Amino acid sequence: MASTLASGLSPVRHTFDSGATVIVQETSATPAVSINATFLAGSVYDPVDLPGLSYLVSRVIDRGTTRQTADALAEELDKRGVTLRIGTTRHSMTLCTTCLTEDFDDVVDLVVEVARHPIFFDDELGKRRAEAITALRQNEDNPSVRAGEALSEMLYGPQHPYGRPARGTVESLEHVDRAALVNFHAQYIRPSVLTLAIVGDVRAPQTFDRVARLLDGWNGGPKGQTIVPPPTIEPRRRLREIVMPGKSQSEIAYGFTTISRLDPRYHAYWMLNNILGQFGLGGRLADNIRERQGMAYYAFSTFNPNVGEGPLVIRAGVDPTNVERTIEAIDVEVRDLGRQGPTPVEMDESRGYLIGSIPRLLETNDSIAAFLQDCERFDLGLDYHRRLPELLEAVTIDEVRAAAAEVLDPTRAAIALAGPK
Repeated sequence: MASTLASGLSPVRHTFDSGATVIVQETSATPAVSINATFLAGSVYDPVDLPGLSYLVSRVIDRGTTRQTADALAEELDKRGVTLRIGTTRHSMTLCTTCLTEDFDDVVDLVVEVARHPIFFDDELGKRRAEAITALRQNEDNPSVRAGEALSEMLYGPQHPYGRPARGTVESLEHVDRAALVNFHAQYIRPSVLTLAIVGDVRAPQTFDRVARLLDGWNGGPKGQTIVPPPTIEPRRRLREIVMPGKSQSEIAYGFTTISRLDPRYHAYWMLNNILGQFGLGGRLADNIRERQGMAYYAFSTFNPNVGEGPLVIRAGVDPTNVERTIEAIDVEVRDLGRQGPTPVEMDESRGYLIGSIPRLLETNDSIAAFLQDCERFDLGLDYHRRLPELLEAVTIDEVRAAAAEVLDPTRAAIALAGPK
């Protein structure tokens, strides 16, 4: 659903005694409302011996409550034309949906009911576990997934929260029973770590009142975010090859650990990544590897800081005969930017691009809700969208040059390669 906010956001925030936080952004462009309920209940909270537990909880949590069966829940959503989407990341579990304004009261009731009162039937667990294991086996045959997971393990180690497979393994999922789901829910799906972002054609006071009634009597849970330890692996060049016979394409994942989202250098790193592998058709990487040399189907970089020190990852999909040349070309771009830093022209173009992209973060009710969740989670302030252009304008070429020198060094890169030998 589209939303027009010519004067910017003006969200209203309220925190209940239980610790639950509700953020309401009123918009009247369309008669619709987006609901985003996010708990601190992602894969970093999985027991070390049960990776994938949070993911499996998210797959079963909507399959029946103490009040309604799975079929009854599905029918309630279907008759309103609504889909409830549930997903997990490293740190969070999110239940989100968009409905018509006239259905808001009923739909927000259902969202809270699913989060608060799941029953975790054994037969539903069996079905969803089988589906999850099938998906894992399919991923085992996917070079892109294999390269990405291998790189995470190389950068952080197999026991680090960012190095473990977020969706678990076939073996770990087979060991998850109903008691594990119930215990995880009781510990982590709690109001003290809930942020509920509601964006659309609603009024804040009435919304706060309704949520207060829905959460009444629900208490407990962790106090806040878990502490993510820094990576312990010595930064040195490492290469891991995953041989997958019969594949027509090789996938390269090349990366470094960087900084946390709360690091004051975040905006300089964001600009650095844009110059390296995002601006235009893919920054310096795509300009060299794909456009000028024609060696890759795609080449780009991503920067994913989080509560802990997140990675900067370069991805490329190439013909197997071009693997060595592509890695050499990545080395050249990484080394050059790390030693020389960006040019003034790159700074100006990248800054303009990033500032110009801010409105796209706020184009829909869904995207506004997700943006507000990030603002709350990282304590950025509900006026962050207004301050962001100034923060980017304040980044100097010396700050980006220092960020590049700190992280971009081919002798410290971890490289995972998946495809035919």
